[in-house]
Amino acid sequence: MIRALLMASTLLATPAIAEDFNWAETTDPQTMDPHAVNSAAVLGFLNNVYEGLVRRGKDMSIEPALATAWEPIGAGEGWRFTLRQDVTFHDGADFNADDVIFSYQRASDEASDTRSWFAPVSDVIKVDDYTVDIMTTAPNPIFPDSIANWMMMDSGWAETNNTTLPDKESGNYATLNTNGTGAFKVTAREPGLRTVLEPNTDWWDTAEHNITRAELTPIQNPATAVAALLSGDVDMINPVPIQDAQRLAAAGNVQVIQGIEARVIMLGFPHKADALKYSAETTDANPFADPRVRQAVAHAINVPAILQTIMRGNAEPASQLVSPAMRGFSASLADRPAYDPDQANALLAEAGYENGFSFGLKCPNDRYLNDEAVCQAITGMLAQVGITAVLDAMPVQNYWPELRADNYDMYLLGWSPGTFDAEHPIRFLAATPNEEKKLGSWNFGGFSNARVDELLPMIQSEIDDTKRQAMLDEVTGILQDEVAYVPMYVQPLVWGAKANIDLTQRPDNFFILRWVTVN
Repeated sequence: MIRALLMASTLLATPAIAEDFNWAETTDPQTMDPHAVNSAAVLGFLNNVYEGLVRRGKDMSIEPALATAWEPIGAGEGWRFTLRQDVTFHDGADFNADDVIFSYQRASDEASDTRSWFAPVSDVIKVDDYTVDIMTTAPNPIFPDSIANWMMMDSGWAETNNTTLPDKESGNYATLNTNGTGAFKVTAREPGLRTVLEPNTDWWDTAEHNITRAELTPIQNPATAVAALLSGDVDMINPVPIQDAQRLAAAGNVQVIQGIEARVIMLGFPHKADALKYSAETTDANPFADPRVRQAVAHAINVPAILQTIMRGNAEPASQLVSPAMRGFSASLADRPAYDPDQANALLAEAGYENGFSFGLKCPNDRYLNDEAVCQAITGMLAQVGITAVLDAMPVQNYWPELRADNYDMYLLGWSPGTFDAEHPIRFLAATPNEEKKLGSWNFGGFSNARVDELLPMIQSEIDDTKRQAMLDEVTGILQDEVAYVPMYVQPLVWGAKANIDLTQRPDNFFILRWVTVN
């Protein structure tokens, strides 16, 4: 196991002869709209097409993109961004401050899945055509880091095509069509079948790739994906099935690129539900509303066994909503609950469920590495303490609507903080859901704690690292004590590529085409 993050990147000063590039992933992007769905599958792909004011480099550091510079305003009233001039969208329209204003209004609207990103924002002001002030409700030192995936759309294009707001349910023109400023254009989109991209020859930046055409093919079956790589039908697959990594690494024409992702895999609960939805006998109560039952779940799951048997030793246990590599990780709270079925049984009995109960476990089968297999293992482990899970695994395209409609009794979730900071999952997963304040948009179960809500804005505005860490430690302690979620492990990154492919693997699992060279 390579425990350190492996940044596999070999760049040529002069690109080789231009080539086609084909790759496969298990999950097809749900939409081409950069503001409709806040998921890594969508945002990772669209980072090749759309751009933000800032972007992340190969080492995950923030660097200029459509803004060339930014600086705080006054004593923390906001941030001033100087925009890049002479940038055009793929249809030839000029990029300017009006597009930033429009993109803010669109991305922060109630219809947008990215609106929580703008919880600290009070206003966005156009100073001139190439200067924008983003005002915040309090000093926000990490704000530039928080908007690396906020992508700019052309206001004129959106108005012409009646897509001024995203529609993640029914879809609109932006669901299938794109018009960004990025290094690649989408030239064909067939959801579930293929997506074709071609280089943007008018891109403002210097291209490091030598790709003339790229095609993404979703392949859900792991064996099919491996066979496609070995036969040369595709140049790269993500992910490589853990059980096939060693065999692929031994193949002379294939390389395996391995690292640790920023994503924590966890279980979530219906905190606010009055009753279970999928229980055969417990139809008038919600056992998971009791923290003792949630703690019992934590003790019943044998995480070391999951890591050894399903992940083949390629993942690390998790105790918090972020991994130890993230800023704000609470080192003093690094231990996760021990596997202890006896303690789980005692807690269930104390909560009044000595005979157990049944419930429905929702799980994706094409989103996270070995996700369905992990859920099957969890089902068996919970059964050993008398909790009977009825597993319902489904494609991620159907999964998110089920969670948003509260159609679950327990669910699997993976979270990678876009800012690489512990504040991020607190804002999205632990803050009391509040549409007006743009908080808790992925807090499906409605977990709520007044002290967490009180600390969040203080964490966002605190400049002193020691004071800030103390507040993050307090929040982490609350989430662990109340078992808001059951973090299990940090997902590994395992990609496979032909030996003649040079690429960069980032810990956010975003595959960036502009860093690909076919030799």
